[in-house]
Amino acid sequence: MKIEKGRLGRGLEALIPAAVDGGGPTEIDVDSILPNPWQPRHELAADSLAELVESIRAHGILQPLVVTATADGGYQLIAGERRWQAAKLAGLATVPAVVREASPEEALELALVENIQRADLSPLEEAAAYKRLLGEFGLTQEQVAQRVGRGRVSVANSLRLLGLPLEAKEALAAAEISEGHARAILQVADVPGQLLILRTIRERALSVRQAEELARRLVEDGRAGRRARSGAARKSAESLALERNMMTSLGTKVELFHSRKGGKVVIHFYSEEELQALYERLVTRL
Repeated sequence: MKIEKGRLGRGLEALIPAAVDGGGPTEIDVDSILPNPWQPRHELAADSLAELVESIRAHGILQPLVVTATADGGYQLIAGERRWQAAKLAGLATVPAVVREASPEEALELALVENIQRADLSPLEEAAAYKRLLGEFGLTQEQVAQRVGRGRVSVANSLRLLGLPLEAKEALAAAEISEGHARAILQVADVPGQLLILRTIRERALSVRQAEELARRLVEDGRAGRRARSGAARKSAESLALERNMMTSLGTKVELFHSRKGGKVVIHFYSEEELQALYERLVTRL
């Protein structure tokens, strides 16, 4: 029996009743189940897993797992990773499960739908799962959105998170910044500017709106700078490296201009608080 594609966006509950013709969940040996290799979630929160273990010990598993039969007579998990892990920790010998046919694509879709509905995925895990549906199974963003019950723009915005620099990805994964902060960082195209915003968010505990405003100003300053330099010679690699180093040290945009008799350094600030912070960095350290 094949999964009806149009049903995935309606939620996992719509899929379970159709699992076995005329049948419901059956008890399966917990050790006969293999993990889902397409599981989009990479980490399980220890505290929530411990709570689920206690709940299962007290009340059992209220919602069955979804599995598919393997050629060797065992089963492979499709949906229910947390329940399966918690059942093993709780010492259960068997678990209720619905057996259904599923291709690798369908197994990934089902696991993704379940995790999205339970808000179990981190932003980067969700984005990586969408990328797999696009790359490994050849779906379009519109098709992915329909499969998981999300808007196409939501899927596109999620995929953009994969373009963050590594340091920003690590901050997002560690919940040091929110998905809104990450999208603000992505408003700036160059990596030095993105890292500048990340550093400023961390040091000054910027809200998402403040981060978006900082990104907007950096973009506008960049456009103005490009217009001002449109007729000038390209900056040398050495000058660009100096700018990046000064930006990293000061935590704000810095521009270096050379002239026949010397040159100038332009240090940007976007609020009185930033000016005070620059003053303290430049003056009190002397």
